[in-house]
Amino acid sequence: MKAFVHEGVAGLSGAHYTVDFKSPPSPGSGEVKVNLKAAGLNHRDLFVVTRHQQDQPPLILGSDGAGIVSEVGPQTKTFRVGDEVLIIPSLRWERKTAAPPDDFEILGLPDNGTFAEQIVLPEAQLARKPDYLSWTEAGVLPLSALTGYRALFTKGELKSGQTVFIPGIGSGVATYMLQMAKAVGALVVVSSRSTEKLARAKVLGADLLLKNDEDWETAMEGNKVDLVIESVGAATFNRSLSLLKKGGTVIAFGASAGDEVALNLRTFFYNQWQLRGTTMGSIDEFHEMLKLFQSHEIRPVVDHTFELAETADALHYLLRSGQFGKVAIHIQ
Repeated sequence: MKAFVHEGVAGLSGAHYTVDFKSPPSPGSGEVKVNLKAAGLNHRDLFVVTRHQQDQPPLILGSDGAGIVSEVGPQTKTFRVGDEVLIIPSLRWERKTAAPPDDFEILGLPDNGTFAEQIVLPEAQLARKPDYLSWTEAGVLPLSALTGYRALFTKGELKSGQTVFIPGIGSGVATYMLQMAKAVGALVVVSSRSTEKLARAKVLGADLLLKNDEDWETAMEGNKVDLVIESVGAATFNRSLSLLKKGGTVIAFGASAGDEVALNLRTFFYNQWQLRGTTMGSIDEFHEMLKLFQSHEIRPVVDHTFELAETADALHYLLRSGQFGKVAIHIQ
């Protein structure tokens, strides 16, 4: 089986394409085998190649994917051979809860992931592919869209007429959040150091564009936002707080520009702000997210598509952070 795996040396140098990885076995009770058509990259893949240990078996990378059911195991109730499906990467987190269970994992570590021709999963890890999405669009949807949905709606409780600020527009999850927020009638403010990314965000529906090298409070003309979704970290966290209205909420799910921030507690409690953390999301939330996408026919923004054999190049491309939207892998 063709696959992209990590083994041996930690980091990207230990990741490589192979044509003879052992195919998964036939599905067991309640399981389904999927012939994958496309997959999507996430920054998580860059973390996995550093976390996967040298003494562990070779690991197929990847958390996102879409494909066609090729075989079903006994007691399978929902899917049949030929069904077109999305992979749900949230393992052992079924119900929508305040935090994931202790045994929660994300597909792609420690279990083999989606950068391969086939995968076997419990049928609860599958959802039907929306007809309006291409295979490439479907393949890049799951992880980032689920992350953005939980941040905006489960944790952020975003409602029509409210204003949300999304710093660092350009990542896959940020482009999903922009589209989902607009779909429910919210106003969306975004920021970036790239004028090209800001221009593309405007086309997607962003209401106000902030450049990283300008004073954000001045550009906002005294207006404040109800909700901030922070995934950048130290580089923007306190600047983002300066735009938050009294009683507003900041949701944090990433720290690409630094894990630690200095926080003025007195300012924080005087303004009655709320700070909430989040991670990807549950299977329940995935189906909620998918319903929102289908009702508004939201399409993923695909920046570039690589072949499975070019996955190493795709990871280096993602590492440079120049993309707007998602980076896809065409599998077969």
